Amino acid sequence: MAVKRTPFIAGNWKMNLDHLQAIAFVQKLAWSLADAKHDYADAEVAVFPPFTDLRSVQTLVTADSLPIGYGAQDLSKHDSGAYTGEISGAFLKQLDCGYVIIGHSERRTLHAESDEDVNAKVIAAHRHGLVPVLCVGETAEDLEAHGASAVPVAQLRRALEGVDASKGLVVAYEPVWAIGSGQAATPAQAEQVAAALRAVLAELAGDEVAQATRILYGGSVKAANIAAFLREPNVDGALVGGASLDIDEFSAIVRFKKHVGA
Repeated sequence: MAVKRTPFIAGNWKMNLDHLQAIAFVQKLAWSLADAKHDYADAEVAVFPPFTDLRSVQTLVTADSLPIGYGAQDLSKHDSGAYTGEISGAFLKQLDCGYVIIGHSERRTLHAESDEDVNAKVIAAHRHGLVPVLCVGETAEDLEAHGASAVPVAQLRRALEGVDASKGLVVAYEPVWAIGSGQAATPAQAEQVAAALRAVLAELAGDEVAQATRILYGGSVKAANIAAFLREPNVDGALVGGASLDIDEFSAIVRFKKHVGA
């Protein structure tokens, strides 16, 4: 029997909002969600600010006991040492981060991160008690050449080599061709890939872990389309990019999921 998974709505701010803007944003988000508590009580909400914002977000969330999680957008595969500009998972854990995004397409493309780098970062996240939000996804060229799910499935397999997924994992399917394009995948496309990813998790980590692992969709997610994605049995939430910077839009995405299947 399938496990009931708590929907997860995650906002990836990318390189936007300084620490003062982050404080104002999280306060407004908390107020917005508090006004509609009955609408989102069964969803988990988290934001992923730039590194320089994390201490400010931690202080605010902790001081006011806000029901908002937070994580980092990346981490180093190294724990410490002469790695200028990198951030250790140990540092993130000291800030009480719960999650860290790994393998985002922008990291793979703009910073030439390989599948081996992604795998090492997943292992590093677990080493420091962080839950990886592991991003996988294909380009339009990949889709045409290999068909649906082939590239995301291959990325997932490589990322989880030597990894105990029972230590905590979220998988985010983000088709590169949909990110920032305004043209999302269809719910059926997202479900097809999510189901294939869950099948690989079952093969690698067992059915119990596969059924417990949340699989998100990301790529031009909006309040207008989130409910359709969340009606799919293997889509458990969203990794939201641009829309997560708009208080009204992001809170509407979180609230709208309550009505899925109603």
